[in-house]
Order: sequence, then structure tokens, then C-alpha cells
Amino acid sequence: MATDFQPIQGARMDDSAVDRLLEERGYGVLSMADGERAYGIPLSFGYDGDDRLYFVFVGYSEQWKKMTYADESAVVSFLVLDVDADRGWRSAIVSGPFERISADEWDAAREAMADNAFRPELLTEVDVRENPQVWALDVEEKTGRAVGTE
Repeated sequence: MATDFQPIQGARMDDSAVDRLLEERGYGVLSMADGERAYGIPLSFGYDGDDRLYFVFVGYSEQWKKMTYADESAVVSFLVLDVDADRGWRSAIVSGPFERISADEWDAAREAMADNAFRPELLTEVDVRENPQVWALDVEEKTGRAVGTE
């Protein structure tokens, strides 16, 4: 059903279009919360094509903000955005449980990140044998919208 806001809001993308966007883009914004405050950070990610996103936390702030918020966030959301000023835009938001992976899940994470992460060379900076800084978002909800892209 079209509305007066359709040119601004875009049309709803189906799940397969959202999956394509997740597979084509290798970065987005992860939003976490500690119960009172929200924290969003741009991150490279890997998508396994089967409703799981992986993130490697490389580098740190003096306050360990990423780790602190990740530890406090049982559920997170992740925004992926693709904008072409001449053709339009598309965006997807996925959300679900967020947890640090164990070392035995590293191969699946590395494969997903190598396939579509923005900077897959960051994987060489992670030593999973000691203390993996790799997190997974298990997608429970996904939505997307697009204007003039297809």
C-alpha cells in the first residue's frame, strides 16, 4: 500500500533482499546498551548467510567501552546502509542475542568474515587461542527498506 511518504520511507525489502544487502556490504553500525545508555559503533562484520553475523573487536579505548557494552547487551541491533545518490538507497536492521564466541567457533567466524567483511585482514590481528574478541549476533528479526535500487 503506497503512502504519501513512500518516496522518503522506501518500500519494504523481503528477507532475500535483506540477505543480499548483508552479503554485499561488509560494514555497518552495531548498537548496544548497558541498560541506561546506548552506544553505537561502526564495525566490519561477517555474515554466514544463515542468520548469524560475526564481529571482531580490534583495538580498545581506555574505558574498554566496546567490551563493557557488549558484556551488558543481551540483545543488540545492527544497521547496514547502502546509499547511491543517483539511484537511491537501501538499509537493513537486524537484531537478536549477542554473545562472545568460543574458540571452537572461530573457523566459522573467520570464514564468514573472509567472505564479506570490510577489512578481513583484521582477522590476522586476533589471537583466538587465548581470549577471543569475536562476537556473534544471532538474527531473530530483520527488516529492510529501499528506494530506487531495484
